[in-house]
Amino acid sequence: MATTSSPPEEALASIAIVDYGLGNLRSVTRGLERAGATVEITDDPADFADADGVVLPGVGAFREGVENADPLREDLLAVVERGQPLFGICLGMQMLLTTSEEGDNEGESAVTGLDLIPGTNVRFSGGQKVPHMGWNQLEVERDHPLVDGVDGEYAYFVHSYYAVPDDDEATVAATDYEQMFPSVIANEDGTVFGTQFHPEKSGETGLRILRNFVELCADEE
Repeated sequence: MATTSSPPEEALASIAIVDYGLGNLRSVTRGLERAGATVEITDDPADFADADGVVLPGVGAFREGVENADPLREDLLAVVERGQPLFGICLGMQMLLTTSEEGDNEGESAVTGLDLIPGTNVRFSGGQKVPHMGWNQLEVERDHPLVDGVDGEYAYFVHSYYAVPDDDEATVAATDYEQMFPSVIANEDGTVFGTQFHPEKSGETGLRILRNFVELCADEE
């Protein structure tokens, strides 16, 4: 089932938001529309293929997210194989990795993420208040179109786990929460990426990131 939004007057790109039962879909939709995209909320793989880019949102636990999205696993992998940009937000970013401490609960078998950016997600354990909630600063560590113009800006976070990619080069931006953790990650060729924070809740900084994403998708057409 798909829900198509009202397009902006001059759309730069078409974006499919993956509807797998979790995620702040309406807020993400409004943010992307403000950034110049036409948006379709959908669980139809044909819509993924037709879009210029795909967003995997997510709010909640890793296990529930992976299990809900599992029927679309091969379709999401196909997005990457076609070279379409895939953007994971919050839990969606964590699902781009291989595993999570949150998905390996006592008495339960571990669940496996999409493994598009090898690594794991671990819980804050340095005495920080958990969840990490509120505004915090982005420190860009390497070039990527998604983070153009946002070095030193603040974004809105709500999370208890953070990504630890196997390859340090996967970290695009980091944030200090009594320790540095990756707040933006990307794969080697830059077509799979994610933000631990919520750009749709991050004011002008988030809008800039969403515009960067839309422009990146337009360039891939």
